[in-house]
Parts: sequence; structure tokens; C-alpha cells
Amino acid sequence: MATSLHRIASRARHARRMFSTDALVETKPGEIGMVSGIPEEHLRRKVIIYSPARTASQQGSGKVGRWKINFVSTQKWENPLMGWTSTGDPYSHVGDSALTFDSADAAKEFAERHGWDYTVKKRQTPLLKAKSYADNFKWKGPATA
Repeated sequence: MATSLHRIASRARHARRMFSTDALVETKPGEIGMVSGIPEEHLRRKVIIYSPARTASQQGSGKVGRWKINFVSTQKWENPLMGWTSTGDPYSHVGDSALTFDSADAAKEFAERHGWDYTVKKRQTPLLKAKSYADNFKWKGPATA
């Protein structure tokens, strides 16, 4: 037991020596896309950075405040047999589920690192009126015809 703990500790010491702060590499804007193997036609993409609105049926605050990236896609057509919308764009559905960020700045930085041209949509904040349940039954005066 003691020898196995000694072996684990010595491996941990050797593993720490292999990494240093000198090995950190700075990435330039657009450089990630160049080395990632993405085809040339997808390197210069246009994306929209936005904060999605709360859905009408859900009043929780779970996804409020998150920012998403969606790719601008123009290659869409309707399948005549089934009526489905088809696309030739491999990135058309990526932003819906995968590219979510905590802030607009993080989304901008991500788009710049990949060399994408981006447009940031301003967040829409709804004006909430103070309501009470009693207002539903309040006398509003005689009915006008």
C-alpha cells in the first residue's frame, strides 16, 4: 500500500514538471479557424450574437441572460415531398443548441477567434407592469357601447 502511494506521488511530481507557463500560446483573431481543418468557404461566416427572449409559456428565469451565436444561412429550400425545410449548410443548426455564452463579450471573443464577422443584436428587455390579481375584478365604470 505504501509503495503504491509513493509511486502515485512520484508520478504527480513528474507530471507537474512537464508543464510550464512558457508553453502558453497566444491566439490571434481568426487563427483558430485556419488550423482547425474547416473548409475555406466556412471560415468567413456571418453570425448573429443575441440574447434569446423568454418563451411565452415559461416564466422561469433559467435561460434568461444567456447569449447565443447563430449562423446566417441562406441555403434553404422546402422539400416538395414531405414539406420539410432542408439546408445545404452544415452549421445551420449548430447555434441552436451548442453555442451558448454567459455574456455578449464572451460570444464576441469566440467569434473573433474563429474569424467570423458578427452582428450583435441588442437585448430586448420587456417593460413589466405591476399587477395584482384583484385588478381582474376591479370596477372599471359602466360599459360603453
